[in-house]
Amino acid sequence: MEPMLAGWDAHAVRMADATVRPESRWHRPLATTPRHLFVPRWWTPAERDGTWVYELRDGADDPAAWMGSAYDKGLSVITRVGPHHADHAAPAAVVPEAWPTSSATLPALVVKLYQHAFLTDTSRLLVTCGSGYGTALACRRLGDERVTSVDVDPYLVHAARERLAAAGHRPRLEVCDVTGALPGVHDRIVSTVSVPAIPASWLTGLAPGGRMVTALSGTGLLIVADKTADGGATGRVASEPAEFMSTRHDDDYPLAPDHADLWATARKADGESVTTGRYPVMRVSRTWDVRSTLELTVPGIEHRMETAADGTRTAYMLHPDGSWARATAPGAREMPTVHQGGPRRLWDELDRVRTWLVIDGDLPVAGAAVRIDPDGTCHLSRSGWSATLAAQ
Repeated sequence: MEPMLAGWDAHAVRMADATVRPESRWHRPLATTPRHLFVPRWWTPAERDGTWVYELRDGADDPAAWMGSAYDKGLSVITRVGPHHADHAAPAAVVPEAWPTSSATLPALVVKLYQHAFLTDTSRLLVTCGSGYGTALACRRLGDERVTSVDVDPYLVHAARERLAAAGHRPRLEVCDVTGALPGVHDRIVSTVSVPAIPASWLTGLAPGGRMVTALSGTGLLIVADKTADGGATGRVASEPAEFMSTRHDDDYPLAPDHADLWATARKADGESVTTGRYPVMRVSRTWDVRSTLELTVPGIEHRMETAADGTRTAYMLHPDGSWARATAPGAREMPTVHQGGPRRLWDELDRVRTWLVIDGDLPVAGAAVRIDPDGTCHLSRSGWSATLAAQ
């Protein structure tokens, strides 16, 4: 069992003060929950010889770094990369860059999700488990008997159970694929993993009038919706973005599609269309509203970016249907030369979204109305715009 490091409570109080006002009902949970217990070892991204990897950090070897990482309100602490959990790694281990598969979500975001959920003192809550830290906060706020925590990974549930017990909590913990049948009926469902579509099982597992809070995979959209009498739900997209690891069903995510041939084409080919773009090259992955709108319009685009030593910027877009785009500009403020090929003009789709933003000053994904059918089909709409995510 991980040690209760002396002086951790002062770090927790400072984090609580920096996250919420003293009178908030979340101040005490933040100030009295030993987050370091849930992240005794973690992975940190690092660059080695021009290649990105993850390096192991062990709190027992560096207590100052442990406290700094554990009690940073804005830091998600990565505990699992691909199939590699930090708990099981050899000392000073290094693993290749891969998708993180578990973490302790940044405290400020966990609290924001719970605030969107509008928990009451009697709410029965189902929350995703991960490291167990978010579950511990919920237990501090509601009491153990009102909290159910689930995860698809048996080891994560086992480790969380031990660490929660060390922190004085014994909620209900279940190994469960959160996209499938849920254990019990709950007044609130809060997911710190994103879903490609709203699972119909959530609507079954949500009590009448209950509320769900989750993010949509591939976007920065945070959905807040209340169950309606017809078995569906209505709500909105929250005004602030939120991004989480996507749900997985096995030990790791499926292998990404092999775009090697398409990537080679995108790097060199002239394509069927060569134009001058209307806007400078942008890093789409860092612009949640543009990326989210584009993902809803043309799902599945992969974005890549290169910056040469002379400042030349090149953005690439690849799609499983064989469409590709390459936009190159000599600087950050220059208009790019755009090459496109395949069945769709991906850069034109991006420029269409950016023109919408320039004309209206925002994009309708922020604050959009949400209607969810009983089967999980999700409809978003605002200001004449609409999009539908089919049930899966």
